[in-house]
Amino acid sequence: LDVDPGPPMKLVVGLGNPGRKYERTRHNVGYAVIDCLADRHEPASFRHQFEGQAASMRIDGDKVLLLKPETYMNLSGRSVRQALEFYDLEPSQLLVVCDDLNIPLGTLRIRPDGSHGGQKGLLSIADELGSTEYHRLRVGIGPLPERRDRADFVLERFRDAEQTVIDEAVGRAADAVGVWCRCGVHECMNRFN
Repeated sequence: LDVDPGPPMKLVVGLGNPGRKYERTRHNVGYAVIDCLADRHEPASFRHQFEGQAASMRIDGDKVLLLKPETYMNLSGRSVRQALEFYDLEPSQLLVVCDDLNIPLGTLRIRPDGSHGGQKGLLSIADELGSTEYHRLRVGIGPLPERRDRADFVLERFRDAEQTVIDEAVGRAADAVGVWCRCGVHECMNRFN
């Protein structure tokens, strides 16, 4: 089944790194949320587009483009900018889902805008768009253990006990995306922050 023609009304981007080496790592929580949405709503067929994997689908009646940039985290903005420009979407029609080291494991934070907070994918998007005025949904993967290198930690897989927490958080994040599509960012913040 293909989605009916016409441009998507919203763009939901999950940040991560491509390739088997990075599957199920802390830094790929954004990809996990996109995969959860694709499994939940309809059979989504991803295709290579905008330097990433993209799939059109309907979420609660809204036509949405799901996007997993394959530029690696630090260049995610390139992929996001291409998709926004191609469909002539405004940053207010964009929701970026990513991991956040500064938030406790499994906690969600939705914001209408703001700083990158050290998240390199969000920094790249802000640089490419020339703006921080886009919505973001952060999934907590923290805290960073003492004397651990930040870059090494985010590229590790979750321990078994953590995986249960993160699987539940990914499901709640997918729920939050549905509320964002249907009701907007403020209702999403009220329900999930």
